[in-house]
Parts: sequence; C-alpha cells; structure tokens
Amino acid sequence: MKYCIKYCGVFVVCLGMAMLNSGCQQKASSPAKAPNSQASHDHDHADEHDHEHPPGAHGGTIVPLGADSYHAEALVDSDGTLRLFMLGKDESRIQEIDAQTIKAFVKSQDALEAKNIELSPQPQEGDSNGKTSQFVAKIPSDNLGKPLRVTIPNLTIAGERFRIAFELKASQGHAPMGQAAADGQEEALYLTPGGKYTQADIEANGKTIPSIKFKGIRSNHDDKPMPGDKICPISKTKANEQFAWVIDGKNYTFCCPPCIDEYVKLAKEQPEALQSPDSFVKE
Repeated sequence: MKYCIKYCGVFVVCLGMAMLNSGCQQKASSPAKAPNSQASHDHDHADEHDHEHPPGAHGGTIVPLGADSYHAEALVDSDGTLRLFMLGKDESRIQEIDAQTIKAFVKSQDALEAKNIELSPQPQEGDSNGKTSQFVAKIPSDNLGKPLRVTIPNLTIAGERFRIAFELKASQGHAPMGQAAADGQEEALYLTPGGKYTQADIEANGKTIPSIKFKGIRSNHDDKPMPGDKICPISKTKANEQFAWVIDGKNYTFCCPPCIDEYVKLAKEQPEALQSPDSFVKE
C-alpha cells in the first residue's frame, strides 16, 4: 500500500513537471509567430499605396511615384504622342520639375522586345525657366492601338530618383469628351463666378458645362501648329475652334475640354495671370 502511494506520488510529480516543461516550450516557441505577424503588417502597409487612382484631368492613367510622393498622368494622343504630365502629392496640383530628357522603354503585349523612346520636356503655360510639367514622345507606329507597358528607369525630381512602370490600355488616350466630373466639381467650376470668370461669362457659355456642350467630340492634338494658327493657352498645341469658351468676356479656343478646366481655374484663382486670346497665336 505504501509502495502504491509512493509510486502514485512520483507519477504525479513527473506528470506535473512534464506539463510545466511543455508550457515553457510553448511560451518559448510562441515568438516564432512574430515573422508571420510582421509579414502580415508589411503586406497591409504595402496595400496603403497599392490603390487605384481615378482617371486624370486629361482622361489618362494616374501613376504614383514612390509612396505617392508625386504623381504623373500618362496618356497617348490619337496621333501617337505619349504625354506625361507631372503632378504633386495632391493629384490636382501641377508639379514642375527640372527639364530633362527621359529615357523610356515601350513594349506591347505581343512584342518580344521593348523599344527605346525618349520623352522630351514640353513646358506648359506657367512653367518656370528650366522647368517643365510635361514630357512628350512619339510611340513607335507598330505599337499604336495596342496595350502598352511603359518603363522609365530613371526620373529625377527635386534631387530624388524614381523608377516608373505603368500600363496603358489599347484605347488609352484622349477619349470622347463629355464625361462629367465627379461629385459636382465641374458644375461648381463652370457655373459659379469667381475672379475674372464672371456671371456674364456663364451666361455667354449657355449656362452649361463642357461635358454636356462637347459631348461626343474627340480632341485631336496637333503638336506642330503652323505660323498664324491659334494655339491652346494650356498645352500650346493647335487650338480646336470647336472647343471655345468665354472667359473674362473674351473668346478663347483650346485643344480639349480639360485645358478649359485649367484656364477657368486660372481665371478664378489667379486672374492676374490671364492673357489676351490674341497672344495665343503661333508666331
């Protein structure tokens, strides 16, 4: 009997030690879960910047640079001109950077190799000397009308170097105009006077907005206006008489409705920067 009690006591002690040891091993091994937790955190952090952007003001693809430090809007005109508009952290703000020639690689889905192109600076109205907020290049003719992947290995902004890669759909470019701005922004811009954009201008424009007035009309940018041709106040490409808008009591012509947006904003926010329509003629 004593032997039995002694044996049971030893068994209980051993069992208790085994359970204690098992518990210690579980606690000791629990940090092994940390990498999974960290990996999950990193994935979530990466997702913060892996989000879709709405189309840009010109109807192009918005491309984030870095952790959304800057943005660019990329599009291909109907004539095969690739345009890259530089934007700030706030996509609604134009970002001018040092004028530079940008080497890029363009590859269509059915091509085996990428082709080299160079984007040249094409300053917009208001860009400082030596700066530009727009770059342009011609897409190789055999890549037109195809889905494209564009890679820019080296772009310098404010001393920082960025690598950019983005895709453009086959239909990418200046689509038919007349897509309403979200959340009533277009109505607020065009149907509310401000600065040198007056109520009389709103009346002269038919109390309407470009998405309605120019619905179904395609823009066709011409980068080589002839002397005497009217040019767009924003893009400096050849103006299209169909895209006319009254601002400050004067009739201006533009290359596309998004450029009208920019000039109306200028009239409202920086009225002193407006120039006479007569000054927008190719010399």
